[in-house]
Amino acid sequence: MATLLRSKLTNVATSVSNKSQAKVSGMFARMGFQAATDEEAVGFAHCDDLDFEHRQGLQMDILKSEGEPCGDEGAEPPVEGDIHYQRGGAPLPPSGSKDQAVGAGGEFGGQDKPKITAWEAGWNVTNAIQGMFVLGLPYAILHGGYLGLFLIIFAAVVCCYTGKILIACLYEENEDGEVVRVRDSYVAIANACCAPRFPTLGGRVVNVAQIIELVMTCILYVVVSGNLMYNSFPGLPVSQKSWSIIATAVLLPCAFLKNLKAVSKFSLLCTLAHFVINILVIAYCLSRARDWAWEKVKFYIDVKKFPISIGIIVFSYTSQIFLPSLEGNMQQPSEFHCMMNWTHIAACVLKGLFALVAYLTWADETKEVITDNLPGSIRAVVNLFLVAKALLSYPLPFFAAVEVLEKSLFQEGSRAFFPACYGGDGRLKSWGLTLRCALVVFTLLMAIYVPHFALLMGLTGSLTGAGLCFLLPSLFHLRLLWRKLLWHQVFFDVAIFVIGGICSVSGFVHSLEGLIEAYRTNAED
Repeated sequence: MATLLRSKLTNVATSVSNKSQAKVSGMFARMGFQAATDEEAVGFAHCDDLDFEHRQGLQMDILKSEGEPCGDEGAEPPVEGDIHYQRGGAPLPPSGSKDQAVGAGGEFGGQDKPKITAWEAGWNVTNAIQGMFVLGLPYAILHGGYLGLFLIIFAAVVCCYTGKILIACLYEENEDGEVVRVRDSYVAIANACCAPRFPTLGGRVVNVAQIIELVMTCILYVVVSGNLMYNSFPGLPVSQKSWSIIATAVLLPCAFLKNLKAVSKFSLLCTLAHFVINILVIAYCLSRARDWAWEKVKFYIDVKKFPISIGIIVFSYTSQIFLPSLEGNMQQPSEFHCMMNWTHIAACVLKGLFALVAYLTWADETKEVITDNLPGSIRAVVNLFLVAKALLSYPLPFFAAVEVLEKSLFQEGSRAFFPACYGGDGRLKSWGLTLRCALVVFTLLMAIYVPHFALLMGLTGSLTGAGLCFLLPSLFHLRLLWRKLLWHQVFFDVAIFVIGGICSVSGFVHSLEGLIEAYRTNAED
């Protein structure tokens, strides 16, 4: 009897804990934090779902196995913001069939998820494409002149278009001629394009590209932290590599992260601080408007370095990887196109003005990170804020990369390559923690041996940015919807695929050559 009583009390306590967590999740969702994302296009909803899958899913199985009622009969109504998961990771539809849940316009089981408005969705897209990596855009103007400005506009138009056609690939017509949502992610679209011969190949390709981009983003945060600290305190006997090591030591606790709730609280403050920093840089540039070097901006390109600028500009617009989750969590998915238009127009105008004004101020002396051009007194303060923002932003792509790796290699049941990182009680195993620490150390080693912000950013933008934003969306659109496309849509898709492929290959080759040359120079020194 005592054992039974303890079991019941444990079940009740666990249920109350679950409901409390769900209410907190719902509260953050209503405030817009459900969809909070880092500026480099981290899959915010996907990360939260994976976190619930690992912890909440196991608890729900235990509760059900203890004899609690299943289904709708006798069950308590779901708390707002609560998401009930099966152990396999798929959310349980609230009622009706799976198709009915999809047809509602959200993700599978999306009716239980708190929705966000078009303004909140636009805020998240703005965070993704207006991040701190815009600090490298003036360096792109240095090597491209007016053609660099044109590329900023062109990339905005293309990324806006490919974002829309990527969402179109989520929908198909049913037997009644109604357009319903039959897919829920970038991976699902990729798998559908490769089916039936290779039903999982496309998803694996997208996952690899996503992991590369997320890990490279983490490396860039470490590089920019070391660079900013070194240039802020040049009088100290501390090298850039040493500053990178110090930054990584601060970031090492990221390996112990269980969820992103604590980190997401700083998302809004980081974004607002970044906008303030941009305004300060522009204000300083405007104060020197009399000395602007208009004659330095020409219709020419540096053939060797301009392809690197292409990768930098493309990387600053990457957001496609999380757009399916974003659109699925919108209250009115029909407003998605309008939201994409005004966010990319705003990004295009702000990026173009920021890059041009900053380049006019420093001309040929423009550095890879534009804040390094500021006077010493201002530079130290601005760079300290940027370092704090970089360190607070690092956990987001790191956690997303870890979750993708764990789900792809360690949590596919009989198809897993390695044993699960989590025990039966949901706790992280010691070797799983070792894996996370190794990933943090790997980002440090890359930052030490390749401490070149612009080259790394150009390489990432050319490799994964162009692939995820240009090549794959246009290819998937042609593959899934070619029978319904008009001739001009086919032309646009083919043109984007060809141009994106040329830019990707050219930027990748030149960025790689630049990195090899820089590495040899450092080795000789």
